[in-house]
Amino acid sequence: MADAKPDKKSEPQKKTALEDDVVGKAYDGRLMRRLLTYLRPYKLQAILSAFAIIFKAGSDVAGPWLVKVAVDTYMTRTPYEKLGWLARHLNRNPLAGIAQIGALYLASLFITFGLEFLQTYMMQWTGQKIMFDLRSQIFRHLQRMSPAFFDRNPVGRLVTRVTSDVDALNEMFTSGVLAIFEDVFVLSFIVIIMLRMSWPLALLAVSVIPIILYATRIFRRYVRDSYRRQRAATARINSFTQEYVSGMSVVQLFNRERRAFHDFSQVNAENKKAWTDAIFAYALYYPIVEFLSSTAIALIIWFGGWAVLRNEAALSGRIEGIFGTVTLGVLIAFIQYAQRFFRPIQDLSDKYNILQAAMAASERVFKLLDTQSEIVSPANPIPGNNSGRIEFRNVWFTYQKLDDAQRARIATATEEDLRTFADIEWVLMGVSFVIEPDETAAIVGHTGAGKTTITALMMRFYDIQHGSILVDDVDVRQQDLTKLRQRFGVVLQDPFLFTGTIADNVRLGSSWITDERLQRACDDVNIGDFIRTLPGKFNEPVQERGATLSTGQKQLISFARALAHSPRILILDEATSSVDTDTELRVRLALSRMITGRTSILIAHRLSTIQSADTILVMHKGHLRERGTHQELLSHRGLYWKLYQLQYKDQEPGAETAAFQPLSAD
Repeated sequence: MADAKPDKKSEPQKKTALEDDVVGKAYDGRLMRRLLTYLRPYKLQAILSAFAIIFKAGSDVAGPWLVKVAVDTYMTRTPYEKLGWLARHLNRNPLAGIAQIGALYLASLFITFGLEFLQTYMMQWTGQKIMFDLRSQIFRHLQRMSPAFFDRNPVGRLVTRVTSDVDALNEMFTSGVLAIFEDVFVLSFIVIIMLRMSWPLALLAVSVIPIILYATRIFRRYVRDSYRRQRAATARINSFTQEYVSGMSVVQLFNRERRAFHDFSQVNAENKKAWTDAIFAYALYYPIVEFLSSTAIALIIWFGGWAVLRNEAALSGRIEGIFGTVTLGVLIAFIQYAQRFFRPIQDLSDKYNILQAAMAASERVFKLLDTQSEIVSPANPIPGNNSGRIEFRNVWFTYQKLDDAQRARIATATEEDLRTFADIEWVLMGVSFVIEPDETAAIVGHTGAGKTTITALMMRFYDIQHGSILVDDVDVRQQDLTKLRQRFGVVLQDPFLFTGTIADNVRLGSSWITDERLQRACDDVNIGDFIRTLPGKFNEPVQERGATLSTGQKQLISFARALAHSPRILILDEATSSVDTDTELRVRLALSRMITGRTSILIAHRLSTIQSADTILVMHKGHLRERGTHQELLSHRGLYWKLYQLQYKDQEPGAETAAFQPLSAD
């Protein structure tokens, strides 16, 4: 098959269900209060970090002030009475005094280092704890969601919630909120010191702030849109990659590598474009801020230096004028403070983006956590009698997500009315039947007839819209979900194995399954001998989705899993349709042991595998059309008879092999 050229129809949609990105506000008090609840268990660490930030801000601004003291005390002839309190306590000998100031400067650096270490370690440790708690909560929440939720939400989007969005919240806790407070404290201390030294020069230093704020506003707006597009593109990349990596064999089989690469390149290009726009904004913004800050420093040097030079009282090293008392030490300190003043302003822009990304991420995470499962256990569950009896009473079901008006119409509608609802695509329509305890029932019908849906409704993966389903003589909606599903064992057409060992995949966390029980279950389904030939035997590692095992081997392990849990009701959904003949013979040998003493439900297209069932349900377009034993249905010459003729029209009567009959070892 030739590799087709990409066309416009193959382009991924610009707006899909994946894009539930929330632009949000830079700060949302409601979300922040909810986020801070995750900080509550670690409030001691947060308090220590807050104190460390306050004291660190103070030690950060001490350096220029110490330089000012050193210059005015020992390098100019400032009168003694004009010196500050620290200068009056220093040694009058210049060498000794400067050594004392140097020691104080070094001490402030060590204090800054210690406080920085304490604050960084505490908040990084707290951030990891919060990430652990939040990811655990999200995963627990996902486990409680019904299958309908996963039908509507792609895996890539849910993975993004657990990974990227939680990472954004971690960055807020570790580098966002407290760092913003640090910048605010540093700015406040610098402004206070500058105003005390010379308020005219201080006003000169901050004169460029309005221009910087205007540039910052434009920058934030531009980067905000860029970050939103980045998050949306990242979600699409995650979903696209997950889907195509999972289906890579199909892509290669049909030679669709070029088309898939073209589609991925489009999504990847959107992400690159968003990042490029953000890079351009940063490349423009930071030079602007740097230029304005340098302009402010130049003004300080110009006017401050002019004030010093204009000082006629040169011997005193000071001048009284419009700039007040400006000494050489004050001028040097102002230059250093001005350089430090604009760093937090630049830093605040980054923190603004971190905070905004965290707000958007928190809104998406909380939206997920606030999504209630459509299937929940009742407040006062009614236990079943564990008989294994299953009954459907006039069941109507659709996979559509119905609104309140549609549900209200269904609640009061008659059966004839339900058939006339053109806006509802029914999957099951008025289905009623009973499967008695320890009976083996088979469900047959064309693809899409509703066979698998029936078994999913028994385990209450979905709620029906009309009628009732009874398991063990109690409506499934009145039973505890965990206990209800514990009574079922299911083997699907496509077996799913998890990363771990073979024993782990059979137990699935059920610690009560002993090694003897596990091995007996594997022997009963004729997979035990194969497992014992492996190097690790029952502890043999299993890769993702059982990549190192054949389809038949995975299917037999699934049989062992169901048998080891000793379910009261066994469901086999096309369990032998994808296995080879030898494996099918092994499965048939095991089936007679598996169905003994329990209610069994078989879904099969191969009629040869269900001929010995106690009752056969024939589904057609959502209706239960026929019911009876194999011979009864053939004698009626109805839909089942037609299906049988399609499969065996070229075979002699009786050529088929009856299921569940013990086969010889030969």
